[in-house]
Amino acid sequence: MDTPTRFPAYLVSSTPAGVTAAFITMADDQLDPGEVTVRVQYASVNFKDALAATGRGKIIRRFPCVGGIDASGVVESSRAPHFKPGDSVIVHSHGFGVSHHGGYAGRARAPAAWVNRLPPGMSALEAITLGVAGYTAALGIDLMELNGLGPAKGKVLVNGATGGVASVSIDLLAQRGYQVVAVTGKPAEAEYLRSLGASEVIASADLPAGTKPLEPALWQGAVDSLGGAPLAALTRSMQREGVIASIGNAAGLDFNGNVMPFILRGVRLIGVNSDNEPELRDRIWKRLGSDLRPRHLSRISHVVPFEQLPQAIEAVANGKARGRTVIDVGSAQG
Repeated sequence: MDTPTRFPAYLVSSTPAGVTAAFITMADDQLDPGEVTVRVQYASVNFKDALAATGRGKIIRRFPCVGGIDASGVVESSRAPHFKPGDSVIVHSHGFGVSHHGGYAGRARAPAAWVNRLPPGMSALEAITLGVAGYTAALGIDLMELNGLGPAKGKVLVNGATGGVASVSIDLLAQRGYQVVAVTGKPAEAEYLRSLGASEVIASADLPAGTKPLEPALWQGAVDSLGGAPLAALTRSMQREGVIASIGNAAGLDFNGNVMPFILRGVRLIGVNSDNEPELRDRIWKRLGSDLRPRHLSRISHVVPFEQLPQAIEAVANGKARGRTVIDVGSAQG
């Protein structure tokens, strides 16, 4: 009988005292079911991961669970005909790292529908710097363009601009020729945001936030990672036929608005959900390797070794990180 491969993992558990997370050693036979087994090279720390591992949000749907909602690496074995050993892939979304063991481990096993082959010329590090955040950003832009967004129609606002999805959004939009306005509560990061392609950087406190049913029309598009009051303000300040991609809720789940922007200006509010079927996933990842290929991933990523994952999680949870925090899982496997 073959001895199961053993590897390090970061397991999130529930105890009477609350949610805890710790490094353990796992074996292949402890992984969840799936058609594709991947040797993980990189994972990332998304805000969702930080909430899950610290217990600050009710994210994990099954305890215990290996955290990490995305991972890139190489296929070790596959029962799916469209993947073969040696393929470079990325895994993300659906239950990965939430109700199914995720990317914070030397091995990951997942349903084939959660796995995508990397576009030609894209490395595993580039892929995870994009990760679920980059996929979400690209999906949001794709949906906005399907709803009329175009480079010649006006400015596109990106709020929460130093976050992972927002940083990638700035890069992708600027690469497409859009005039990007980055809004941030961290004015000291203005140079970083301009280096990604933002043509303007506005402090959150300086953003117009009136309370009239309609405010001056400023933006043809917006990528909103905040929700709450900032999203409500955006709806009132969009141009005619303006479109907003809603991708997050860092400022709150609820927002108070009115119907005037929608019925008088035709504003479109689009929800962006990354749990997609294989055909859409494949199309978006192909765009990330072609016409939406980012230009500044090395500026967006911050790579740390696997053993520093707990500190990285705390930094993201406390708003101390910018861009994408990448975990070098392969560094712990020799």
